[in-house]
Amino acid sequence: MVELRAVRHRYEGRVVLDLERFTVTAGAAVAIVGPNGSGKSTLLRLLALLERPSEGDVLLDGRAVWSGAHRGRPALGLRRRVTLVEQRPILLRGTVRENLEFGLRVRGVRRTEVNRVVEDVAARLGITALVGRRRHELSDGEVQRVAVARALGLEPDLLLLDEPVSSADRAAAQTLYRALEEERRRRPLAICLASHQLEDAYRWADDVRALAEGRLSPVTPENLFRVELPLEGANGLKQVRVGAILIATVTDRTGPAILAVPPTDIFVSREPLPSSARNVFTGRVTRLARPRPGAVHVTADVGVELVAVVTEQATRDLALAPGNLVAFAFKASAVRVF
Repeated sequence: MVELRAVRHRYEGRVVLDLERFTVTAGAAVAIVGPNGSGKSTLLRLLALLERPSEGDVLLDGRAVWSGAHRGRPALGLRRRVTLVEQRPILLRGTVRENLEFGLRVRGVRRTEVNRVVEDVAARLGITALVGRRRHELSDGEVQRVAVARALGLEPDLLLLDEPVSSADRAAAQTLYRALEEERRRRPLAICLASHQLEDAYRWADDVRALAEGRLSPVTPENLFRVELPLEGANGLKQVRVGAILIATVTDRTGPAILAVPPTDIFVSREPLPSSARNVFTGRVTRLARPRPGAVHVTADVGVELVAVVTEQATRDLALAPGNLVAFAFKASAVRVF
């Protein structure tokens, strides 16, 4: 559906996005995760056809929207097929109802149909009680839900969401995700969202992709840390400060970098065991998640939050549960640097 090819995007000469290929196909549910400054919001703006990449092509259904040969602005009909809801959306002056109606009225939708759509999306997003309120009477979480409802009412082919539940409580977040799932079952809607909530990303999306320093990460998106690599290190072994702990890694690089610890490379035990692992940390389990059958994501606070993947059997054998003490161990060679 929407594809970026050989895209490099710059702000004031600095490369903020460097992607050989990024595609969101029709009907897909894609989550983009990564640390602050990794390029998630910029990527969404390129997919939304709101910004032209400094280099490379943007295609919609295989047709070039922006490329070396096509430098004009996308046609209005193409842009209406893609809708972006930003993390801090802007509502128009007026009531929530007037905001939900606006895009439909601009498109020439009849009044009776406008009323039906507004009532439907308001009910699905749990904002029916808000339709008479104005922007200053809404919380940040309510503004986000109104903006998503407004976007769903327009029925785009691709809906892009930037941290859509960053200001929502758990119940409101679940209401939003259920509404998105219902919309995807009703019609072939593609959704691509940027999120810091890894558990939600795994539970909701069919495809989770990680960004770091504007590039797609070769590892899973958990345990990504922006660090400053020191100059000194014996035989390439360096101790790198990450929050309250030091992580040992083997690298010749120095300066700014991203450390990644694959969750499958972390050994989990109830207490530290004799091993050759240079990274051994103890802490308490903060949560367990089961994003897919047979795999349990164990999050522990060991000075920073780390996520390990274990089997259901290991979870039972180790009696893992929130609040319990746990030990995480991994080798210096398991830590990726990029």
